[in-house]
Amino acid sequence: MIKQTKAFHLAILALFIAIVILQSFVPFLGYIPVGPINITIVQITVIIAAVLLGPKDGALLGLVWGLLSWVRAFVAPTSPLSTLVFTNPLVSVVPRVLVGLFAGYVFLWLTRAHWRQTWALIGTGAVGSALNTLLVVGLIGILYRTPAVAHAYGVSSPDLLGNVLMTLVGTNGIPELILSAIVVPIIATPLLKLWRR
Repeated sequence: MIKQTKAFHLAILALFIAIVILQSFVPFLGYIPVGPINITIVQITVIIAAVLLGPKDGALLGLVWGLLSWVRAFVAPTSPLSTLVFTNPLVSVVPRVLVGLFAGYVFLWLTRAHWRQTWALIGTGAVGSALNTLLVVGLIGILYRTPAVAHAYGVSSPDLLGNVLMTLVGTNGIPELILSAIVVPIIATPLLKLWRR
């Protein structure tokens, strides 16, 4: 039986932060590079933390993830695109904070609406991942309709950038959503059983 103390809670939060740090800087643990883009899987850790620890700690873990994304864009960019867009905290930090915050609230809302735990976890994983993709891609589309960003995406005009970003939602966002919807319940279900004993 796990004794739920403040020290234990902080230890679990610290463990999640350590996992996010590893995922942010060790290749293939948090980002899978595919050409000029990365398929993100760090959101799974943030979503699971939000489910276990609640929306506030989910937002805190999202903040850690976002700050690490921002720092990485300066010190170890994975592509020219990272340097162009992820150096802006509105793109690199804000969406990640909101992923943790909303994932926690979505899980609470779905369980209070009497969804079975498995379906609530699937829904939370899907919503958290979709939110990350839509916010990041949406903010890039709003803030970066520039020739430099269009060129980084391989298009000749900023007017064509919207089409490329919508393609990214399909090629990156949908696989990330499916992966989150599958992995979040697989990992979170046994953790919740231990957590609630």
